[in-house]
Amino acid sequence: MTTPHPWDAIVIGGGAAGLSAAQMLGRSRRRTLVIDSGRPRNRFASHMHGILGHDGLDPAALLATGRRELERYGVEVRAGSVETVEDEGEILAVTVEGTVERTRAIVLATGITDALPDIPGLAERWGTSVIHCPYCHGWEVRDTRIGVLVTHAGQVHLAFMVRQLSDSVTVFAQEPGLVDESERHRLAARGVRIVDSAVTRLDGTGGGTDLTHVTTADGATHPIDALFAAGLPHPHDHFLNPLGLERTAGPGTSVIATEPDGATSHPRIWAAGNVVNPMESVPMAASAGAVAGARVNAFLVDEDFDRAESAPAEDPAAFWEERYADAERSWSGRVNPTLASAVDGLTPGTALDLGCGEGADVIWLARHGWRAHGLDISRTAIARARAAAADAGAEAAFDVADLATWQPDGAYDLITASFFHSPVDLPRTDVLMRASAAVRPGGHLLLVTHAAPPPWATPADAHEHTFLTARQEADALALDPREWEEVRVEDVAREATGPEGQPGMLTDGVVLIRRRAEITPT
Repeated sequence: MTTPHPWDAIVIGGGAAGLSAAQMLGRSRRRTLVIDSGRPRNRFASHMHGILGHDGLDPAALLATGRRELERYGVEVRAGSVETVEDEGEILAVTVEGTVERTRAIVLATGITDALPDIPGLAERWGTSVIHCPYCHGWEVRDTRIGVLVTHAGQVHLAFMVRQLSDSVTVFAQEPGLVDESERHRLAARGVRIVDSAVTRLDGTGGGTDLTHVTTADGATHPIDALFAAGLPHPHDHFLNPLGLERTAGPGTSVIATEPDGATSHPRIWAAGNVVNPMESVPMAASAGAVAGARVNAFLVDEDFDRAESAPAEDPAAFWEERYADAERSWSGRVNPTLASAVDGLTPGTALDLGCGEGADVIWLARHGWRAHGLDISRTAIARARAAAADAGAEAAFDVADLATWQPDGAYDLITASFFHSPVDLPRTDVLMRASAAVRPGGHLLLVTHAAPPPWATPADAHEHTFLTARQEADALALDPREWEEVRVEDVAREATGPEGQPGMLTDGVVLIRRRAEITPT
C-alpha cells in the first residue's frame, strides 16, 4: 500500500536524537512522521545522568514526554521498522512493514545495538551492575570495587577514566597484548591491578542483577561490585546500503559519514545520534538531532523557494472553480451558527459577504432583513447560490469577482468573511483591508475563521492551513483603534460532524469590530 501526500520529513528512530529532530521540524510546521521500532539503546537502564534538569530520570520517561510534546505540533509517531529506502529523485520512498511512505527528506536516528562479549552472566546484568559509560553511571558506583573488561585495545582508556571514582580498580584483559607496557606502567602508578586471565563468568547473589565477583580462566575469583564493559557497536543502517552512502571508521565498526550538521553524502538524508556516533550520551544525541532537524528544515525552505520561483503561480479562480465543479455540492446549505450568533442584535442594513461560496450565509442574512450581496471567485459557486436563493424565496444578489483584485464600489453596514482562506495564493489581508474601507461609519466588519484544526484532521490537513486565534486575526488586521473599536474578539466552540459522520467540536475565531462614527482623537 502507498500513502498519498509526501511527508516533508521522515525521522527513522524515536530516541533522543530522533524526537529532537522531529520537534525542530514540527515547530517549523513541517509534515513529519517518526517511525520508531521501540528498542532504544538505553532501554536496559532505569536512570540516566549528565542531562541538566533531568538527572536520574528514567530514559523511557524522557521519550514518553518527548512524544507527548510532539503531538501539539502535529508530528505523527508510528510504531514500525523500515525495510527499504529507495531514491525517486526529489522523493525518497520508505517501506515500513509493507506500507510505502514518501518523503522529501530523511533523518536517520536509529541508534545501535551493543554486541556484548559472550560471557555467562554478563548480558543479564547489562545496564545495572555491568555498565559502559563513566559519565552515565560512574557516580553511582563510586568507592566500590570496580572492574574494567578489555576485549580490544581501544577499551583500556576506561581504566584511566574510572580510577578517580574508586581506589579499587581491576583491569581484566581478555587476550594477551591488549594492555601495552606503557599503559601498564601508568595504571600501576595509581594502584590499578591488571589480571591477564580472561573472565569466564560473572556471579552475584540470588541470581539477580547484582555482581559480587568474576571468575577468570585460571580458576581464580575476583571480588567486583561493578564491571565496565563495552560491546561492539552495530549501527542500524542496513536498509540504506543500496543507496551507497559514504562511510567512515567508527569505534569497532564503520558508520555513515556525516558533516557537523548531520548531512550525509545523499542530498536528502541526514543522520544523528548513536547510529553515526556511538560514543554520544543522551544530551549529545538530542543536540545532534536538533541540529539535523533544523538543517533539514533549512534545506526544505530553500527548496520551497526554488520551486516557487520556477513554477507558475496557480490561478486562484481556476483552483476554486475546479473545487466546486468537481462536487455536486460543497457545503451544507445551512448558515454557519457562529456567524448567525455574531450578527444577532445588529440593526439590518446593507451587507456584503466575501467568499460567499454557495450562498448559505447571504441567504440567511437576506431572510433576516439585510439587503445582502455575496461575492465569490467561482462561477459554479455563484450559480448554485443564485439557485438556492431562488428556491428559498430570498432577495439576495450574487456576483462573480476576482477577490485578489476586487475593489469595493459602495459602502456597507456589514461586511462579512467566513472561513475566508485559500490553499492557493490569495492576498487575504489586502482583501480584508480593502473591505474595511467600505464599511460605513457605525457599521461592522465580521470575520469568522478556523481558530484550530478539527479533531478529525490528519497531520497533512493541519499543515495545509495556518490556524490563527481570533486575537491573532484582529492583530493581523492592525486597524487604527482611533477609527475602529472591538466589539467581540474571541474563540468559540461549536458542535459539528466530520466528513465520515464523526461528531466533534470545532473552534471558530470571531472578530467583530465597529467603525466609529467619529475618529477618536489621540
